[in-house]
Amino acid sequence: MTRNIIAILRGITLDEVEAHVNVLIAAGVTVIEVPLNSPDPFDSIARTIARFGDQAKIGAGTVLEVSQVELLAGMGAKIVVSPNCDPAVIAATRANGMESWPGVFTPTECFTALKAGATGLKFFPATLIGPAGIAAIKAVMPKGTPLYAVGGAGADNFAEWIKAGASGFGIGTALYRPGQSVETTAANAAKIVAAYDAALGG
Repeated sequence: MTRNIIAILRGITLDEVEAHVNVLIAAGVTVIEVPLNSPDPFDSIARTIARFGDQAKIGAGTVLEVSQVELLAGMGAKIVVSPNCDPAVIAATRANGMESWPGVFTPTECFTALKAGATGLKFFPATLIGPAGIAAIKAVMPKGTPLYAVGGAGADNFAEWIKAGASGFGIGTALYRPGQSVETTAANAAKIVAAYDAALGG
């Protein structure tokens, strides 16, 4: 089963990335984002793609520059996530055959992102817009536009976000915090997956 959950491994190190990604995939989280403000992010991404590229969709977060997009494309990344809406980054991502998930907050940013070719929209920080905000914006979005809530969505409120129109979620600290054990990541992933499946009626 493919779940619309992006695991955000902000702060993960090169030495630990494989072990944590392994337990995430085992739990059923198969979209992995290593933010570029993590230690040695490109090395971590390359290592993760080499080992898990056939099992998961792997890419980068906090992507702010076209030059970063080009590096990611060269190593076989599949997904590019940003905290902002930069049409040049979106266009470069799509031109390189990768998914583009820009950060948006307003209808203007949403339509700008979609015009540039965004695969879907990342509402960030979702905690500030809330489910009601997502519902209002969804009403004017093209039908079928994927809307992901990032920052403020988690195991205790997935159902509320889904009811409002969220298509999926980016999950950071509820899955991984720098320095935590692999066992903690595995337990967190199991909780997130169970809550997500329950919210969808699975």
